[in-house]
Amino acid sequence: MALPVLICDDSAMARKQMARTLPKDWDVDITFATNGAEGIEAIKAGKGEVVFLDLNMPVMDGYEVLQTIQQQDLPALVIVVSGDIQIKAHERVKALGALDFIQKPVSAEAIAGILQEYGILVPGEGEADETEDNPLLKVDMRDACQEIANVAMGRAADLLAKLLDVFVVLPIPNVNVLEVSELTMALKATETSAKVTALCQGFIGAGVAGEALLLFHDSSFQDMAKLMKLDGPNDEATEVEVLIDTGNVLIGAFLNGIAEQLDMHFSQAHPVVLGRHCTVNDLIHDNAEKWQRTLAMEINYRIEDHNIECDLLLLFTEDSLPTLNYKLGYMLDTD
Repeated sequence: MALPVLICDDSAMARKQMARTLPKDWDVDITFATNGAEGIEAIKAGKGEVVFLDLNMPVMDGYEVLQTIQQQDLPALVIVVSGDIQIKAHERVKALGALDFIQKPVSAEAIAGILQEYGILVPGEGEADETEDNPLLKVDMRDACQEIANVAMGRAADLLAKLLDVFVVLPIPNVNVLEVSELTMALKATETSAKVTALCQGFIGAGVAGEALLLFHDSSFQDMAKLMKLDGPNDEATEVEVLIDTGNVLIGAFLNGIAEQLDMHFSQAHPVVLGRHCTVNDLIHDNAEKWQRTLAMEINYRIEDHNIECDLLLLFTEDSLPTLNYKLGYMLDTD
C-alpha cells in the first residue's frame, strides 16, 4: 500500500522540485498543499503520514503547522524543507517536533539520506507519481522568481544572524513586474511613511543588470549600532557605517544566493547612500527616471526582540527579463 506523502509549500516551483527529488522506487501517494491550513486538513484526512513542510507560507506558516501537529497529536512525521537556514530556525523546528531539516534548493541525495536515516524509505514496486497535470504544480515565472528570492533571502538572513547572534524574522518575498508608478505601492512595510535612509548598489551579470536598494528604517539605527558594538549610535558617521555594513551583508549574500541558483556571476558597484531621513515616496520620485519598468523583489527583514527593520528591494532592468526567463525556464526543465 502506497505511503501518504504531503508536500506543503506555497511555491509551485518548490512543490515541483520536491516531487521530482523523491526516490523513484518509493511507493507513495503524493498530496500537495499551498499553505499550512491546507496542510493540516490533509494530515487530518490521512494524506500526510510523511510531510515535507516549508516554513514561510501564507494563512498558516510552518511553525504554526508544527505547533498544531504537536498540540493535537496528529499522526505525521515532518521534515522541514526551507530556505531559512538560520541555526535558531533549525533549533525551533526541532523543538516543535520536526524530524529533520533540509535546506532549499532540495537535492535527491539529501532527501534519500534523511529518509533512509529514519527508516522511512521502504523500496517497493511502485513509483512516486509526480502528477505533472496537477494544477498545484503549474509554475509561472513570478512563482519561480519568488522561490529564487526565498532561498536567497534565507542565505542573507543566516549570515546576518551569525554575525549579530540574533534571529531574523523572514517574510514571504514579494515579487512583481512593476511600473515606477507602482513601486511605492509595493513597499508594504513602509506604508506608515516612516523615515528611511537608503543605500543603492548596482549589479551586473551576463544579460542581467539592476540595482539593489536597502531602505533602513531610521528608528532602527540605534539598536543596530549596539548589536554591531559601535560607538556613538546616534552619530551621523555611525549611521552611515551601520547602513553600509548592513548593505554589504544583505545585498552581497542575497545576490550570491540568486547567482548560485541561476548559475551566474554578478559584479557589484560601490554602494551609494541615496537618501537620508526621507520618505519612500520622496526616494522613488527622485529616482523614477533611473528605474522605469522593473522586476522588483522586495524583502522586509526584521530582527526579533530588537527595534530593527529594513527593506531590501532588488530592481532588475526591463532588458534583464528575457535572460531571467530563459534561466528560470531552464531550471524548471532540468530540476
